[in-house]
Amino acid sequence: MKIYFVRHGETEWNKQKRIQGRVDIPLDEFGRMLARKTATGLAEIPFDVCYSSPLSRAKETATIILEGRDIPIIEDDRIIEMAFGEYEGKCCSKSGWNLPEEFHRFFDEPENYVPAPGGENFAEVKKRTGEFLQELFQKEQYQKSNVLISTHGAALAGMLNYIKGKPLSEYWGIGVHRNCAVTEVQVTDDVPEILSENVVYYNDEVEPWEER
Repeated sequence: MKIYFVRHGETEWNKQKRIQGRVDIPLDEFGRMLARKTATGLAEIPFDVCYSSPLSRAKETATIILEGRDIPIIEDDRIIEMAFGEYEGKCCSKSGWNLPEEFHRFFDEPENYVPAPGGENFAEVKKRTGEFLQELFQKEQYQKSNVLISTHGAALAGMLNYIKGKPLSEYWGIGVHRNCAVTEVQVTDDVPEILSENVVYYNDEVEPWEER
């Protein structure tokens, strides 16, 4: 099994450095363009199935990448974005910061991050995304398949942290992946191996989400 993980295309809230979480913000035109360029980059991959977060920004990214192909897109709540509760909609840029100071732990000390009411911590995200992956790894019908997974920054980081077997303190790994960045993982006998990470098929400038 070969899995291609992709983070969704850019949204207006990405540009504004507003926390999206479970708020269903659609792709903007720039985000759709990034998805189209990613579709060109992945055009030669014969995908068999796609799993997507139920949020529209992830689903539309998958739909654009798979346009013209008869590939099923299966929604799975376990790969939805991290819930931020009362923090959703707030700004985390340096100039527009309107969050409690302890939110800095989100990037700097993920193992000590305390979510707002209605939000998730990193252990919870890693658990649900890890359970999704373990179930996928064991699906007999996909052992020789190419699988596309369309998801979100924090959810994707959780899956990669699970694959790498790293502690929560290293949750972010190389950082939040760029919009529409692709990570390729080979799974053999339930054992995953990352072949490439955070690869983009465009030259456009996208400001890192964690810049603040």
